Amino acid sequence: MKKLILGIVFALFSLCAFAAVDINTASKEELQTLSGIGPEKAQAIVDYRAQHGPFKSTHDLHKVKGIGKKTVAKLGDSITASGSSGETKVKAKKEKEKVHSEKGHSAHHPAAAKSAPAPSAPSGEKAQ
Repeated sequence: MKKLILGIVFALFSLCAFAAVDINTASKEELQTLSGIGPEKAQAIVDYRAQHGPFKSTHDLHKVKGIGKKTVAKLGDSITASGSSGETKVKAKKEKEKVHSEKGHSAHHPAAAKSAPAPSAPSGEKAQ
């Protein structure tokens, strides 16, 4: 019985250890489980994803400040980048909107946020 329980525990641990982290959907905490990714780099990944949308491939991770091509190569099969799922696109859009709202930007185009000038009175007439 003990061997069976130990076997199950080992199998579950093995599955968790070999599960790839999706860089397009992972939280800061999940990203920190990756070798060489601490709190600052994990936050940089989340911020980059919020500003630029989902990564097209795992190789694009090197575009994040503080993460080089060597780090991406070292991560290898421990990361994946989901691509075409609508859920990923919605999550990325929400993260982008959150970053904009935290920075005080309008959710709309900047030109739309400007108010139109007040109409002027025709010449020769006083404005009321």
